[in-house]
Amino acid sequence: MAQIFFCRGHTDCGRSSGIKLATGRVRPIGGHQTRLRLATARDASTINIPLRGRSSAASAPSLNTQPSTLNSVRERSLAGFTLLELLIVMGIIAVLLVLIAPAFTTIKSGADATSAAYTIKGVLDQARTYAMANNTYTWVGFFEEDVSQSSTNPATLGVGRVVMSAVASKDGTEVYTSVSGPAADMDSNGTRLSQIGKLVKIDNMHLRTFSNGTGTGDTFPIRPAVPGGSPDNAKIGDTSPPDSLRYFHYPATGTEGAAQYKFRKMIQFNPRGECRPQNDNYEMRAVIEVDFQPIHGTAVASVDDNKDCAVQLTGFSGNTKVYQR
Repeated sequence: MAQIFFCRGHTDCGRSSGIKLATGRVRPIGGHQTRLRLATARDASTINIPLRGRSSAASAPSLNTQPSTLNSVRERSLAGFTLLELLIVMGIIAVLLVLIAPAFTTIKSGADATSAAYTIKGVLDQARTYAMANNTYTWVGFFEEDVSQSSTNPATLGVGRVVMSAVASKDGTEVYTSVSGPAADMDSNGTRLSQIGKLVKIDNMHLRTFSNGTGTGDTFPIRPAVPGGSPDNAKIGDTSPPDSLRYFHYPATGTEGAAQYKFRKMIQFNPRGECRPQNDNYEMRAVIEVDFQPIHGTAVASVDDNKDCAVQLTGFSGNTKVYQR
């Protein structure tokens, strides 16, 4: 119920007596000007209504309403930002972007190297699994082309885009019978090999031959060394191994003359899952390694050594493991 207070000439309405009206209707009292104070439960606002005598009762009363604190806050919240405030905020955002951009670049580079490592591992695992499941021979070939342009046909040797292809023998044999020179396509007519999966391309990656690891740890610097004489012959990189005398091409079911890629660096898996580098040019190795690192475009000089990666295979079991810094 609202409370209505009538004041006659007093400046302090708190001293006047209060009259509670259930209807909320107010009658003018005599001919004197009377102020009406409406107090709700929250007492959110005060409305002063001058009330005149009966002689002026026909005229409409004038209202002098004071805005409440709640209305003032609402009006301020609806007001927009000034141009100066917007410019200050935009300037702060620009400074923050400049500061954090290098951090995001480093994170992305690290993520790209990890993704590439596990992509290579996945292709090798798929080829080994296929060889064992189908009692046949498989090969994984590596090629690096110029990343500054779209892939050409035939492909352009260069730096920055690693291309991988996996193929399998259709009849379960090793396909080739001799590894003597000169170098020749294993299946020049495209009738004895079939493609395993899709052609894989990894941009901004560079095959690079690294020196041996120094231990038996789980990180790149202390990874297991590739044992045996001429260890680089068991490393897929930019300077190793020498080109295979028996290479294969892509598309595998086309002729050599129509090939887009010719893979002269490769790893072979036999039906037992054992692997060797470069077909039968080299003996089976205890460890085979694929070395690579992320680069920016074709600028090998911009290589970040902190992102060096190696994927190692054990020659007899064919198990793969990724090593990073």
